[in-house]
Amino acid sequence: MTLAFALTAIMTAAVLVAVLGIVWEGQFKAYTRQNMQALANSAAESISTVYKREGSWDDTVLAEAKNTSAMSSDVGIQVIGPDGQVLYDDTTWEHTRESAGHADPVSNAPTGADSAVTASIFGANDSQVGTLRLWAFGSETLLTRADAAFRSNSYGAIAVAAAIAVVLACVIGYFTSKRLSTPIQRITNTARQLRNGDLTARSGVRGSDEIGQLGETFDDMATSLERDLKLEHRLTGDVAHELRTPLMAMQATVEAMQDGVLPADDEHFETVAAEVRRLSRLVDAMLKLSRLENGSTELKTERTDVVYLIRSLVTSQHQLFHEKGLHLRFVDESQYGELNADIDPDLIREAVVNLMSNAMRYTDEDGWVTVTVRQDKSDVLIAVQDTGIGIAKEDIPQTFSRFWRSDVSRERVSGGLGVGLSLTKEIVDKHNGTILVESELGKGTTFTLRIPQNRGRRNLAQAIQEG
Repeated sequence: MTLAFALTAIMTAAVLVAVLGIVWEGQFKAYTRQNMQALANSAAESISTVYKREGSWDDTVLAEAKNTSAMSSDVGIQVIGPDGQVLYDDTTWEHTRESAGHADPVSNAPTGADSAVTASIFGANDSQVGTLRLWAFGSETLLTRADAAFRSNSYGAIAVAAAIAVVLACVIGYFTSKRLSTPIQRITNTARQLRNGDLTARSGVRGSDEIGQLGETFDDMATSLERDLKLEHRLTGDVAHELRTPLMAMQATVEAMQDGVLPADDEHFETVAAEVRRLSRLVDAMLKLSRLENGSTELKTERTDVVYLIRSLVTSQHQLFHEKGLHLRFVDESQYGELNADIDPDLIREAVVNLMSNAMRYTDEDGWVTVTVRQDKSDVLIAVQDTGIGIAKEDIPQTFSRFWRSDVSRERVSGGLGVGLSLTKEIVDKHNGTILVESELGKGTTFTLRIPQNRGRRNLAQAIQEG
């Protein structure tokens, strides 16, 4: 970047010099020619005045030309008569008119038309009696020594300014590049630490500019990566633990029957079968959750009466709750006894069954489980409320994590698989809905599903909002 700044300054200076060489140089030459022409006109007018008074080319008239020449040592003057005869030329050591037996010395006056300026000398009746030629010594472009020095000094000043500009550009480029490269280097080092396994590494780069936003985004990404890897490790451990428990129970029972410690009767075979069924349910739930997350399960939405769907579901589950010593009740709070929505009835039924099973599992005997359906604007609300053990406030954010169960629920023999709520949330998300949890330890829990009645309109609204 320092080199880029320096090259930019050099190119700027080069362009400036080129422009001056083309434009300014031409203008300067025109300016010096105008000055020389003005001097020639003035000198010719002075000589014309004397000539009109004298009436001929005598020594007095030529002395006026000599006086004009003496005014500047950089300017040469030549006076030419009407017949082309050189009457005066200050480039020779002597200035004499042609006489018998004598010739004028050789003149050093320039011969090129652009090397000199001319002005007419007039006599009586304004008739032209001669021509005055004026030029600058040592220059083919009418530049006096003062003009040449001015031009040289100008180019020298430009060269000095260009050198200073290059130095300043290098200094500015160095500090600018250092300011930009330092946070980038910190991000690079942090990325290297993350690659080497240090998931706690953060760049700490902050700011409102692009580099600061990059640093913040990178650190957020690192935080998400750390969280995801921790969840992955936890998930691996939880899956291993959940699979290990039924496998160990089956292994212990089978080995005991093989060793003759336990009889190989129906009761112990049923123990093994129960663990197999539990293992099968766990794998099936994980498979369903995985398919929903990766989008391989297609929603088969249809216009469905949610009131009828949930009422029939509660009716089918009533006997099971009764056998557990629980009271199950359905409450219809819809305005007309029916509430239609675009849903996948099988998935919604599975989501509600998961919530009801959770309520049954963590509600003590003689407790109540209430399933309510109502409408809120353009959404359908399905609530499952129980009078069970409840969830601690600090544990609510983790409710829908895979294999998560509160400490209280883990102590219960009827503990579930730990994936039902994750599966339920994924089903609701697929319907563009939300799920809300309200709970208090020792008093119970309420899960509320909010699902849009018209899924197509909600998708359109989301598309407009995102667009």
